[in-house]
Amino acid sequence: MKSLYVRIVFTFVMVALVSGVVGLLLTGLYYQDKQQSGNEQKMLGIAQNIKQQYEQNPAMDLSGYLTHVAALGFQIYLVGADQAGQAYGSPFKHGKLTEQQIQSVLNGNAYLGMEEQKERLALFSYFKNSVLNTAGLPLQTDKGTAALFIRPDLQQQIGEIRIIAAILIGFTFIISLLLIVVLSRLIVKPVNQLTSATKQMVAGDFNAGLELSRKDEIGELARNFSVMTQAIKQLDQMRQEFVANVSHEFQTPLTSMQGLARAALDKETTAEQKENYLTIIEKESKRLSGLSKQLLTLAALDKEQKPLRKSSYRLDEQIREILITLEWQWTEKELQLELDLPDTVIHADQQLLHEVWLNLLANSIKFSDSGQTIRITITGGQTIVLEIRDEGIGIPEADLPFIFDRFYKSSKTRDLSSAGSGLGLSIVHKLVSLHQGSIKVESRPEAGTSVMVQLPRL
Repeated sequence: MKSLYVRIVFTFVMVALVSGVVGLLLTGLYYQDKQQSGNEQKMLGIAQNIKQQYEQNPAMDLSGYLTHVAALGFQIYLVGADQAGQAYGSPFKHGKLTEQQIQSVLNGNAYLGMEEQKERLALFSYFKNSVLNTAGLPLQTDKGTAALFIRPDLQQQIGEIRIIAAILIGFTFIISLLLIVVLSRLIVKPVNQLTSATKQMVAGDFNAGLELSRKDEIGELARNFSVMTQAIKQLDQMRQEFVANVSHEFQTPLTSMQGLARAALDKETTAEQKENYLTIIEKESKRLSGLSKQLLTLAALDKEQKPLRKSSYRLDEQIREILITLEWQWTEKELQLELDLPDTVIHADQQLLHEVWLNLLANSIKFSDSGQTIRITITGGQTIVLEIRDEGIGIPEADLPFIFDRFYKSSKTRDLSSAGSGLGLSIVHKLVSLHQGSIKVESRPEAGTSVMVQLPRL
């Protein structure tokens, strides 16, 4: 039974059967506890009335009298003192009274057959057409004492009801089975759709249609699956774009390096030209090396294989050290630095935040024109805010939502020879997020850019 549909149908059928059996057992227990003694006493009372009626009118024809009583819906068995028995009404099909039972009634004792039987399911005993399942009393006749045994003739009294009940139960069970088969298929159908959608997704088709209007757990599962499908589709698109971007970023300098290397090997190339070519090849190889390093950093951050190694250190001193490292770049452009760096202690990963400030400051220097000013300030209490504001070329408003995407380059910088790989801000964003911080960028073309990084102090 590997199929979920077969499992559900089998489970429902077993539930129906088990519930029927348990219900029957409980009904039997209820009958035995609440109804059996009442039915026995009722039958004993009827036998007493029959006895009194005859004993008050001994001149009646006993055989005719019992025949009329049996016609009212009873089975009667009369045993004389000679142990000879006579049945009135429909015959008993099962059971035989013993001489001791008959003699006990002849001696003046009452007989309660169902109580003496003590069957496990007394409810079944009630319907059993047995002479043992009777109530018995002594009856005084003109031939002496006789034993009168009587029970309801269920076939005559409730025969039609029994047939109707049996038909009702049978049709109910058959209809239940049909409904189980049909409804189970309806239950399994959305699961099969999810399975089909999964196979389509594995094959690269992310447009499998699912029923999302259901309000139950299956509908919730379908909606979550649809969200997951869109996420995987987006990730697949990002993967394809990532591969294309990486290939492009590597292919361009490699092609240039190959061409320059062939030119340098040409015998007609002068020594000065060769030196220039080798200088460009070295520059491009460094750019490829930097790109590889950035890709490895992103891969490690994505897998979170680089846990934070936090320590307390002076953030203002770290900024000053980075500015010293970049001194040749900002002095070459004759940029002015305005620093507002109060003593600030932060508990963070010093090495990772060094990458953040290095990237941001290098960008501000790179895209600022000669003689412009870069302002760096640190403010805040429990949350530290570091702002880097420049007067550079700025970023168009349409580009701002995408500047942290990998390989994304602003339309203002895309054609510049100084444009980077488009990975630096992605790394910055990831590192700030790892520190439970946030980064905000405000910019206007030709008016400069402001980058604000918020970090918890502890």
